[in-house]
Amino acid sequence: MSKQIIATDKAPAAIGTYSQAVRAGNTVYISGQIGLDPATMTMVEGFEAQTQRVFENLKAVAEAAGGSLGDAVKLTIYLTDLANFAKVNEVMARYFEQPYPARAAVGIKELPKGGVVEADAILVID
Repeated sequence: MSKQIIATDKAPAAIGTYSQAVRAGNTVYISGQIGLDPATMTMVEGFEAQTQRVFENLKAVAEAAGGSLGDAVKLTIYLTDLANFAKVNEVMARYFEQPYPARAAVGIKELPKGGVVEADAILVID
């Protein structure tokens, strides 16, 4: 099975030794996205704005791979404060419809660039 590297300028450029996403067969593995604005490569302000930017970045990479967030089968969300989990659900509801993907939420100490939320995704595109 070959792998295809996915890249788009509609999501932040990779900051390090990784790709925005890798497609292997009909499965796409999207790297973790933080609240970076892809145009300026600066962090947006506030938890809700960062969460929305995270999902916009995931959406852009999913579309570059030929899919959409509707193709997501698994999300992992990383939070520096689990008290923000309800707000993640509110923002996520703007981007996903039932049946929702499987999901894990993980409380962590810190994220790159001072971010407060990050998410990665696995898509299956038919």
